[in-house]
Amino acid sequence: MKRHNVRCTFAQDVFDDAKMRKYIPKATYQAIVYARENFAELSAEHRKIYANALCKWAQSMGVTRYTHWFLPLNNRTAEKRDSLYSIDGSYSAVVKFREKELKGEGDASSFPSGGMRQTFEARGITQWDCTAYSFIKDGCLCVPCTFQSFHGEALDTKTPLLKSLKSLDKQAVRVMRALGENVKHVYSAVGIEQEYFVVDNALFERRPDLVYTGRTLFGAPTPKGQEFNDHYFCPPSKKLERFMQEADERLWKLGIVVKTEHNEVAPHQCELASCYLRANLACDHDHLTAEILKKTAEEHGLACLLHEKPFARINGSGKHNNWSLMTDKGENLLEIGDMGWQNARFLLVICAVIKAVDDYSDLLLASISSRGNDCRLGGCEAPPRVMTVFLGEPLQQAITYALSGKWHCGKDLLPDVSMGTDRNRTSPFAFTGNKFEFRSVGSATLSADVNTALNTAVAESFRQFADRLEHAPNVWKSVNELISETFSKHKRVLFDGNNYSQAWAEEAKMRGLKEHGCVTALETLSNAHNINLFVRHGVLSQREMLARQKILLQSYVNTVKTECNAGVEIYRRRVCVAVENYLLRLADLTHVKSDLNLDRQSESHKLERVSKLTKKANALCGRLKKLLGELDDVKTIAEQAHYCEQLLVPALDALRIPIDQLEKLCPADLWPLPTYGQLLFDAK
Repeated sequence: MKRHNVRCTFAQDVFDDAKMRKYIPKATYQAIVYARENFAELSAEHRKIYANALCKWAQSMGVTRYTHWFLPLNNRTAEKRDSLYSIDGSYSAVVKFREKELKGEGDASSFPSGGMRQTFEARGITQWDCTAYSFIKDGCLCVPCTFQSFHGEALDTKTPLLKSLKSLDKQAVRVMRALGENVKHVYSAVGIEQEYFVVDNALFERRPDLVYTGRTLFGAPTPKGQEFNDHYFCPPSKKLERFMQEADERLWKLGIVVKTEHNEVAPHQCELASCYLRANLACDHDHLTAEILKKTAEEHGLACLLHEKPFARINGSGKHNNWSLMTDKGENLLEIGDMGWQNARFLLVICAVIKAVDDYSDLLLASISSRGNDCRLGGCEAPPRVMTVFLGEPLQQAITYALSGKWHCGKDLLPDVSMGTDRNRTSPFAFTGNKFEFRSVGSATLSADVNTALNTAVAESFRQFADRLEHAPNVWKSVNELISETFSKHKRVLFDGNNYSQAWAEEAKMRGLKEHGCVTALETLSNAHNINLFVRHGVLSQREMLARQKILLQSYVNTVKTECNAGVEIYRRRVCVAVENYLLRLADLTHVKSDLNLDRQSESHKLERVSKLTKKANALCGRLKKLLGELDDVKTIAEQAHYCEQLLVPALDALRIPIDQLEKLCPADLWPLPTYGQLLFDAK
């Protein structure tokens, strides 16, 4: 396969700073940079110049169409493509992309709104996001946009993310300036690790459960699973290597650098990690990466599975969200410095994060909650549903030293916390040297909501710290008091041990730490505590918060309904037919052996066992169908979600048991679904 010259192709499809400086006058470019840094509005004149320059660049790349690329509340990206060209009075094709094309208006009636609009109110407004770069994808110019209703409510995930970054910047700068630092901006930087499975596309298309739901609803275990760990870091197959290389090149052209990629522990499971970027750009890249992985896989005869738990009894997939704080001077606030005041600042920032996790643990858990992640969290491949923070022994020792009274805040150095500390893969939220790794995020969860919640919660910690420090007669004394008080008040959320152990589960309850499933976690979004947080920081209104809660609960209900309907259909139209054919085969063989006076005990035993399992499966399928019908009588969306969680999910799990047992008994030539052996090991 031909390899690209990476120096020539990196970000070639992105209208980045280098290209803007080439196509745009200096004054307009500086205005765009200022607007990006300060979340400010651009004047109409600067927008006009940008639009003209963007159009010229797109034409030079052979582009004829454009779209407003935005992130609606359905965990997807959206685009509606228009032509750059129009017909003039002399019936000639002319370019018509002006300043007003940076703002769009269209029918948004089918996008989720959570009841913020009447059914007849269909207008959706897209507005160019000047903090992001326009880019070309599939030959179409994509203008990254925010998305709001006619009355201004946010109908996307990007708008609140940008507002959370603005609030975090404002409150963190207040703290830094109270400490005497001349910092203009503080922003969160994010690096995302994406786990995913790839399977043969022809087999994928023969599994309706994978097609409809992204995961296998049925599937007996194979003789070999992942117990040998022989897939971990092993060299990729030729087919997988070609897919990875093609995906890398497409991402590279969009300015996305895949820093690391490797085979994960489960068969056919992979992982990639991208470079750190400002959170809003990292989240845009997260969406693009997911799209390109799926599209590239299909072109290589593969199917990319982003579901958190595609296969039972096999490790699921996460999306580790590595989060840090950077200043406009390039300093990482989560790195200890060489001077005493930097040490004090470092501990204060650590305190802000710990406080945020403890104060808003239910909000952070809600941000990563979904039906898919419910299948993964709490297993031995994912953290439990209890939010805790891992600091590591060196940092714990430094904190102990700081609180001992021997350390003069703002003057003395701390013990070296950069020395090695082993990773804790069981921790939901772990400090890993110069960043926090939010490990609970699911692989299918797009990261904007996660970082919105985290940014806003930490901004609140900084707000409270700044209110105190700005009026302190002795700043460093107040910093020392804040550090001591925060660790004392929030130490219950600190845990460095094995989060998988039963002993920890019991201890967590004693500490008062809550464990929420998806539905319960999403219900906390309407708590006054969480609503007040977002309203106070101007990130989301109460109306927008309640709408999002409704959308997420509805998504949970729809997902469970789809799984159950798919399970019923697969059993009745495929599995049951195959089993009946097997029973007929057994019955015929029994009669033949009887006529020949041969021993038919084995066939009779199989006939009896398969008949019993079929009878059990029929009863469980009938019960599941009945429960599905009764769901329509449940009134509120919250009640429907609880009904799904408490009745439908267990009923579907129960149906799986006899079906998986039937798979083990049924001959391979009769079984209607590709098995785990075929999907994970390419076994015939």
